[in-house]
Amino acid sequence: MLKVSKLFKSFNNKMIIKNISFNVTDNSIVGVLGKNGAGKTTLLGMLMGLISPSSGEINVFGKNLKKYKNEILKKINFQSPYIDLPKKMTVQQNLFFYSRLYGVMYFKDVIDDLAKNLQMNDLLKKNYGSLSAGQKTKVNLCKALLNTPKLLLLDEPTASLDPETSIFIRDFLVNYKRLHKSSIIITSHNLDEIQSICSEIILLKSGEIDSHGNLEFLLQKNKYSSLEEFFLGQG
Repeated sequence: MLKVSKLFKSFNNKMIIKNISFNVTDNSIVGVLGKNGAGKTTLLGMLMGLISPSSGEINVFGKNLKKYKNEILKKINFQSPYIDLPKKMTVQQNLFFYSRLYGVMYFKDVIDDLAKNLQMNDLLKKNYGSLSAGQKTKVNLCKALLNTPKLLLLDEPTASLDPETSIFIRDFLVNYKRLHKSSIIITSHNLDEIQSICSEIILLKSGEIDSHGNLEFLLQKNKYSSLEEFFLGQG
């Protein structure tokens, strides 16, 4: 699904990403952890083709991202609560716009199904700018699913959501992964969330991979009972 090899990235002569290599298999959910400034956002930007690596290679679906960028981007998508949609358009208008942008066939049916499954039918006619932070997070996730991505990149997918809705979104993502045999990469500061849905984690520290592997194995190996203990123990 995804293969990252010897990735480096520098800004203004400062190395932000240092020799990162990892694989993401089909039908998996991988959590990317790290303190602020660890390189999580830069890494996601490179995986989406928005930021060019200084060196190294990214292969998605067996193809080089730099060479086959347009083809690959049709099958991936991204969600972040920190990126707003046009505020004066209704939610439905926004979703129509992005559906056309993504080239989604029968997009009205796709939007209806997603709105129903995400329990957000009541938001469709509202202006995006009038929504609460939690409602915007749900709409942004809906937008990211319009093209039924095989690789979904999520930055804080449950930010600003109440606990009940957060659990609903987690369950939704697990079911989406299972139904579509997709892979999901999640960055989050919610360690309980990562532990509940991710089979693997990548822990970044100062732009390097500090730990990577099966979550259960890493906890047992280091004799930790929770991801929070592991994260704090790794410094």
